[in-house]
Amino acid sequence: MAHASSTTRDPATLALADGTVVDGIALGTRGLTGGELCFNTSMTGYQEIMTDPSYYGQLMMMTQPHIGNYGASADDMEAESPMVAGFIVRDYPRRHSNPQADETLEAFMQRHNLVGIAGVDTRALVRHVRDKGVMNAVISSNELDAETLVQKAKGWPRMAGRELASKVTVEESYTFCEGEGPRIAVYDFGVKKNILRSFRRRGCTVRVVPGETDLGDVLDWNPDGLFFSNGPGDPRAMPDAVETVSEAIDTGLPLFGICLGHQLLSLAQGFEVYKMYVGHRGANHPVKNLGTEQVEVTTQNHGFAVDPESIDPEVARVTHVNLNDDTIEGLRFKRFAGMSLQYHPEASPGPHDSHYHFDRFMEMVAEERGLALPEEGGAPVAATA
Repeated sequence: MAHASSTTRDPATLALADGTVVDGIALGTRGLTGGELCFNTSMTGYQEIMTDPSYYGQLMMMTQPHIGNYGASADDMEAESPMVAGFIVRDYPRRHSNPQADETLEAFMQRHNLVGIAGVDTRALVRHVRDKGVMNAVISSNELDAETLVQKAKGWPRMAGRELASKVTVEESYTFCEGEGPRIAVYDFGVKKNILRSFRRRGCTVRVVPGETDLGDVLDWNPDGLFFSNGPGDPRAMPDAVETVSEAIDTGLPLFGICLGHQLLSLAQGFEVYKMYVGHRGANHPVKNLGTEQVEVTTQNHGFAVDPESIDPEVARVTHVNLNDDTIEGLRFKRFAGMSLQYHPEASPGPHDSHYHFDRFMEMVAEERGLALPEEGGAPVAATA
């Protein structure tokens, strides 16, 4: 699986827990890192992917061969810094072509102390992971002994059973923006910036709170709706968050969950969540809207999913399914005003097919709270990001 590497660059090694070892060239900071080996099939948007908090603690492998060809820019950040544990690419161009870029991808990685490897056949590795299932791996550019690295990969903590949202949530509550529309409280388990921007574009006032915030403190702010964000880790290892969501259901406020938030809402309703053999990560996943029969091309990033056999039809109805493997992609709850999505309607990167879900939630909030909605982009003030 090795790809030709330059003799002018430092060597690096990628070792998988099943004993697979490939050699390449060092990219970014020199060192050793590890985590669950994931792959993303997006052709663009590598910086948004690297900074998506849902990827915290994971090694990200890109299937698109040329990564770094348009550099890195402050405008393409979904968090303040990269969240992936390491980065794996086939071809890293020395020069980038983008007048809006602030720096090269490697300079960006070095500035944020991110370890990576280039010069490996990522598509062959993706086929391997698809066959064998997701597994842990390590990248090293300072320790190159294959047997030692395989043992490190085997000993790396597994994703199943790990609570990671507390590693990426905001430390203190803050107001992201103020507008003429509904007041939305965002429980931050690793929220992407474009989710917040999506609410801002609809004129909302958005208050972001740490994931462990007591619901009573949030209700003191008098929100019109509650949002539970995306984030990393195993939702089954988050009993406190599930309890908070259960309490939120009892308030009667409209609720919206994306990705991890979708899973937490499901757990709060007694549904089951399982670890996927291979997760969904990319900007080209077809999802069918069961209400309209239309197919959306979606952005996805998840390694856990809701078990369809556990869904009580008296409690929720399935609104969206993945056409690749029939996994559950959306739910509408029947006993309270709530909706949830396993995929990412805010995209970034990805297609805009699913932006309408934010409008549906705004309509739900308006109906439940008796509000008039501003036009999209309607007069938000004091936007902070």
